[in-house]
Amino acid sequence: MVHEKLGASPQALGHRHNDGLELVLADLLHTAARHLDYVHEQFTGTARRAASTLTRAASENTSINSLGVLQNSGTQIDILAARRADAVDRLGEVISAYQLVTAAKSHSRSATRPRAAPAPEPTTTLPPPVTTANRGHHR
Repeated sequence: MVHEKLGASPQALGHRHNDGLELVLADLLHTAARHLDYVHEQFTGTARRAASTLTRAASENTSINSLGVLQNSGTQIDILAARRADAVDRLGEVISAYQLVTAAKSHSRSATRPRAAPAPEPTTTLPPPVTTANRGHHR
């Protein structure tokens, strides 16, 4: 998800920044991505075990547990699916925040780049100002 949106792994993003808000967000991004991976692994592992249990129960070659075929696996899968969806949302929010901050930072860098000095104003020779002392009397 991070690579798709930002074109780099979470680890690589952390190496792009030395300090500041970008580094904090890159660290949060890395943590959120690891959390999503962890929850996804739990979800898929629990779902595989449940699928295997259901496959064995459907084959009719094994006895079915009288306390329930899946016991609490169904509830675990539901909880893990909700946690995974929440982790996807959180990672998406951190990605958006990272994009906003890095875009604003790159915009401010381009806005503060030194520009060429403006050309000097052309100089013109103006006649001396007219004052009452050098005005002639006209009648």
